[in-house]
Amino acid sequence: MNLAGIGMTSQRTRDRLIQRLVEQGVGDLRVLDVMRKTPRHLFVDEALSHRAYEDTALPIGRNQTLSQPYIVARMTEALLQTVAVNKVLEVGTGSGYQTAVLAQLAGRVYTVERIRSLQDRARQRLRQLKLYNVMMRHADGFSGWPEEGEYDGILVTAAPAEIPQGLLRQLAVGGRMIIPVGPDGNQLLVCVTRTEAGYNEQVLEPVRFVPLLSGTIE
Repeated sequence: MNLAGIGMTSQRTRDRLIQRLVEQGVGDLRVLDVMRKTPRHLFVDEALSHRAYEDTALPIGRNQTLSQPYIVARMTEALLQTVAVNKVLEVGTGSGYQTAVLAQLAGRVYTVERIRSLQDRARQRLRQLKLYNVMMRHADGFSGWPEEGEYDGILVTAAPAEIPQGLLRQLAVGGRMIIPVGPDGNQLLVCVTRTEAGYNEQVLEPVRFVPLLSGTIE
């Protein structure tokens, strides 16, 4: 796979995507810069690479999707808004694209994926990009990775019916969790901030994500 991209995966095509994100209200220059230089076409099957820089979700197999670039930008921007994120927990590695974006903006990323085949492919892509500050675990996303917590930020890429208490406990005081919550067709993107007194929740916008499922599979 050509990392630089040609034709529909060229830098010019990537720049057009970034311009669309700016027009949709994404303003964090750090996020925009990382997304401009991260080869999204590496994270989809070659047959779909010509669509990699469209602002749309794309299938990656196993009934999972590569999130729409706007959503990746929005969630990452929200995570970085008020805290320095040295340690981030990502629940749902998927293709590894969101992981790659986070790895260029945080000190360390701990990412959990329940589907081993997706995780294996994501690991190969991250190595190809020489992103070595990512720790990967094959596990139930509801459990998170408590042994490595607490985390400055937690980003969840699939939607549970309600916010998992086990993940909240892994959030450091002052840290924030960005998570889609609710049943299919009625999901909200929520920012949870942990304070000395408890947790504050803020609804960001309506979204649509695959459900967060329990258990692990190969």
